[in-house]
Amino acid sequence: MIDSKQQFLNQSKEAKEFFLPHLSADTVVFGFDQNELKVLLLKMNYRKQWLLPGGYIAKDEDLDEAVVRILKDRAGVTGVYLEEFGVFGKKNRSEFYFEDFDETLFQKQRFITIGFYALYSASELHPIPDQFSETCEWVYLSQLPEIELAMDHREIIDKALLTLRERISIKPIGYNLLPEKFTLSELQKLYETILGKELNRGNFYRKIKNLGILKRLDEQRRGGAHKAPDLYSFDKENYKKALQNGLSNW
Repeated sequence: MIDSKQQFLNQSKEAKEFFLPHLSADTVVFGFDQNELKVLLLKMNYRKQWLLPGGYIAKDEDLDEAVVRILKDRAGVTGVYLEEFGVFGKKNRSEFYFEDFDETLFQKQRFITIGFYALYSASELHPIPDQFSETCEWVYLSQLPEIELAMDHREIIDKALLTLRERISIKPIGYNLLPEKFTLSELQKLYETILGKELNRGNFYRKIKNLGILKRLDEQRRGGAHKAPDLYSFDKENYKKALQNGLSNW
């Protein structure tokens, strides 16, 4: 079996031919479960540190196409909502991670990475690690201080969360994070988890209904001790328009 260091050496030769130097992409894939946000991480064979699913851009490839391919190849992720949110270019951001290699290694060159965030239902995604990774799994944001994240990937995650909090006031959130049918209370909890604060129930319900992105179903959530709440789903057409044009009534 090829050891983890040799894997990088073998990949370096091919990478120089196929990929653009000095440019990479990293994606923060958010999920929502048990009223907490999760992020998808890879634990690499080399160094046993955790990383975001990231990679390099081919010379004949558009950036958006590269991100879609990278997510599929590295974690088995397809069909997600993606949005660019930042560029990370500290001069020594990956220097320590590859300190065991000489300067000829493709991956050890200075790389500026473009950050994307993605939203995905944690219950529907079953991550598949690539050949360079020991595992690929969901990690709750509350667990991040307990694990060792490589390079500047904690900074990238923090910026992605901050961006998500900013965007929540101008774009709808929830379509890829909640199940197909949900209650208003569950939607409010998602917003509260992202924002990190409690929201007034009456105000939230009124505002979210006025957006026109929800459809009330002729069903209720059964099994609770109180009156069964109504179930809702997203109106896909209106939700898509709100993503493109922003929210006018929030």
